[in-house]
Amino acid sequence: MSLTLHAHPLSSFCWKVLIGLYENDIAFENAMVNLGDPAGRAAFLTLSPMGKMPALRDELRDETVLETSVILDYLDLRYPGPVRFVPRDPDLAWKVRFWDRFFDHYVHHPMQRIVADRIRPADAGKDPYGVRESYAQLATACDHLEKQLADGRDWMCGDFGLADCAAMPALFYADKVQAPEAPFGDRWPLSLAYLERLKARPSVQRVLAEAEPFFQYFPAA
Repeated sequence: MSLTLHAHPLSSFCWKVLIGLYENDIAFENAMVNLGDPAGRAAFLTLSPMGKMPALRDELRDETVLETSVILDYLDLRYPGPVRFVPRDPDLAWKVRFWDRFFDHYVHHPMQRIVADRIRPADAGKDPYGVRESYAQLATACDHLEKQLADGRDWMCGDFGLADCAAMPALFYADKVQAPEAPFGDRWPLSLAYLERLKARPSVQRVLAEAEPFFQYFPAA
């Protein structure tokens, strides 16, 4: 098999690529990365020097592809399928790329900072200011998303694509980090409905089923 995805089933950024692979039924080996194992970590660092997952290895072309948006670009180029992640039309393409960056930078990253603070040992120094700042950034992003979804769109830019692959893990975990007394859908019902549409796709259901045994390790509110 030419393609191997080095990833972890609980990793939100890995989901972004897995959704793309499953959408187009691309054959690949799913190699689970265990960064807690010294040998496994060392082996992964030879592929991804910054230690970031996922990494896509294409033995046929002797290529290692890093960064989720770049990996989906690579799949569009080398392993095209019925779903094209970035449209060929240049005006649609830049809009898709904007929403991809929007979800990664303004939803995904603040959510990850909140999670990182939850799992940080107390003696390592908690960051309540950083957490408040992350919640504020997350709220600003979701307020903006809610306004955009008011036009009744199903997916972010016409057909399902890169932006939606980015949106699903970002919104899924953003929902999980909300306090029980302030449910995500109470403030952002259109965003929650969009997330539910994403979760209904077979590719996403497959990703969630693979991740389910690991959800016990996620520090939900």
